[in-house]
Amino acid sequence: MAATKTATKPDPKSATRAKPKTGSRTSRRTRASAAAQDAIALLKADHREVKTMFEQFDKTEDDAEKATLAQKICTALKVHAQIEEEIFYPAAYEAIDDDDLLDEAEVEHASAKDLIAQIETSQPGEPLFDAKVKVLGEYIDHHVKEEEGELFPECRSSKMDLKTIGALMAARKQELMAAMA
Repeated sequence: MAATKTATKPDPKSATRAKPKTGSRTSRRTRASAAAQDAIALLKADHREVKTMFEQFDKTEDDAEKATLAQKICTALKVHAQIEEEIFYPAAYEAIDDDDLLDEAEVEHASAKDLIAQIETSQPGEPLFDAKVKVLGEYIDHHVKEEEGELFPECRSSKMDLKTIGALMAARKQELMAAMA
């Protein structure tokens, strides 16, 4: 009879069971990997994402799809530039001895922001809309090549805490994306 009473007692493990996971397995994995990404991996992922959007823009003839893609490109680039300027570049200025490279990156950001503002105030079908998006893509390609070919290797070989910086950038990116949604 004692065995029966023991069998009917609740399992102590089930009383402290964790809350069920929310979201799809993919979204949970994405959130977990973003939190664990170093700063350079996060920035490179942004680069790949926006490159894909530019490629999609180039392939479409549909004005509604162009408008949607242009808006997504502009939002992604504004957020990306902001987290670089607020978090990554200041840390890089402290860690590496190449102020010229960082100064050029900030000038490139200013040029990109000017085109972004022009794109955001125009629509597909208006004069120069497609040209502005194309030129923005070319600016970004140039910027990415310099960052990934010159700046990132210098940062990786420096004493930058890329994991901590990456976590700060991921949190700030999430905050900015939510504010722009």
